Amino acid sequence: MANALLRRHMAKDLSFSQLAWGAWRLRNSTDIKNADDILALIRACLDAGITTFDHADIYGGYGCEAYFGEALAKAPELRHQMEIITKCDISLVNTARPDHRINHYNTTKPHILQSVENSLASLGIDHIDLLMIHRPDPLMVADEVAETFSQLRQSGKVGHFGVSNFKPSQFNLLQSRLDAPLITNQVECSVLELAPIFNGTFDQMQQHRIHPMIWSPLGGARLFTDTDDVCANRLRPVLEHMRDKYDLPGIAEVAIAWLLHLPSQVIPVLGTMKAHRIADATKSCNVTFERQDWFEILVAAQGHPVP
Repeated sequence: MANALLRRHMAKDLSFSQLAWGAWRLRNSTDIKNADDILALIRACLDAGITTFDHADIYGGYGCEAYFGEALAKAPELRHQMEIITKCDISLVNTARPDHRINHYNTTKPHILQSVENSLASLGIDHIDLLMIHRPDPLMVADEVAETFSQLRQSGKVGHFGVSNFKPSQFNLLQSRLDAPLITNQVECSVLELAPIFNGTFDQMQQHRIHPMIWSPLGGARLFTDTDDVCANRLRPVLEHMRDKYDLPGIAEVAIAWLLHLPSQVIPVLGTMKAHRIADATKSCNVTFERQDWFEILVAAQGHPVP
């Protein structure tokens, strides 16, 4: 039976697990050798209470969705236990896209519609729970995107829409043209990347009761591997102290728990391909930090006391 993680209510008919799992590194992992390994990882997530799976068309050189879809085809009944997210608009130079001669963004209607068809086919599903615009496109015509979203919703191919890496002004622009709310903005945030906490991104999310999603919640493993990183070195002993104080498996769980205390009620996206780390990560959800402990981590992250 799955663990009972908190649910984040994203819309009237959609909720996500408190933690999500991300496929970004799926094809680059030495822990994943075939579809059976992916299926085992999916089951480990579901057993841990993680039901939200985060994809993008470009992950794995445009290959991760199909890799995941191959695994899901072995147990299609699991589709009804999960929420599937994907993203589009980043267009990379890749052998899978021979017409791309330069990396660029594309939020035109034909591109978004084709991206959805590609993702549905690759994943082997008939609808996407959440589609995000992956990065802001300086040539985005908000009315065209709104028209495209409406067509996709009416077709039943996409349930809800969001964005990723958008600034508040960019979020507001797109939202102003839509007839339904954007339900999230997925941004980078960690104890090593504090920008959304202070640049208005999370303020906007809390204002509109929107749950932001967080990619790279551990700072791309800099906390564990980069001994020349001044900030990581400053943070590490503080996180180790909190690990012991709150009886957590490691400093990764401390870093995730710290994010979960943000009042916008974020959803960190885990990148691990190891089942035991997925189980460990859920222990972050049971921590109630003392306020001064939370600020002790913030001070270590910033390298100076609060004003």
